[in-house]
Amino acid sequence: MTLQKVLSYIRRAVDDYHMIEDGDKIAIGISGGKDSLTLLYGLHGLKRFYPKHFELHAVTVDLGFDNLDLTAITELCRTLNIEYTIVKTDIANIIFKERMEASPCSLCAKMRKGALNQAVKACGCNKVAYAHHRDDVIETMLMSLIYEGRFHTFRPVTYLDRMDMTVIRPLMYMNEADVIGFVNKYQIPVVKSPCPADGHTKREYIKTLLQKLNQENPGVKERMFTAIQGSKIEGWKKDNGKQ
Repeated sequence: MTLQKVLSYIRRAVDDYHMIEDGDKIAIGISGGKDSLTLLYGLHGLKRFYPKHFELHAVTVDLGFDNLDLTAITELCRTLNIEYTIVKTDIANIIFKERMEASPCSLCAKMRKGALNQAVKACGCNKVAYAHHRDDVIETMLMSLIYEGRFHTFRPVTYLDRMDMTVIRPLMYMNEADVIGFVNKYQIPVVKSPCPADGHTKREYIKTLLQKLNQENPGVKERMFTAIQGSKIEGWKKDNGKQ
């Protein structure tokens, strides 16, 4: 997966759903994983030729794990000339030591997003880019279907009225395999998640289930994504991307 191909996926998503306007200051949520670093490279590349001018600011929410090393990401942002903010939090201690959550992911995600959104506003950004790819879109739909009994997933563009901020998802047309290929080809400095729950979640179960379904029924992921785009889920019609 070449950078040029990544840029084509991102450009198509941005154009289809009107994700970027002139003068936007876009924060990129950087976890250190393959998805967020691919998004960082992609938006940096898009910025060089996209007709609408926008600025980028990378933000990492440090959950407070002792073994998280962000040195490589700090150096990468310096090389790309992208301002980088690290937000120190005590979320890991609250989740795993104080509350000792048996199912920590939901609360952790809520606290992490809260800390990220506050940091994004403090940096003067009006938009934040999340690194959700096509597999994330489909997995979220399956989780909603199996565990909630409804056909739903997150939107390509979401306006958070309480924060007066817009969430965009420019990687939504990329498969996870594409992301892995890009990271391997360019030797992107991925930081392994120090979270003890990583790889042991409901989402991991759904990911494995989806892989099995796609192996047994080639093309099922593409058909599921097409079903999402053609559904009545709010925000998924291409001509309605500015909501």
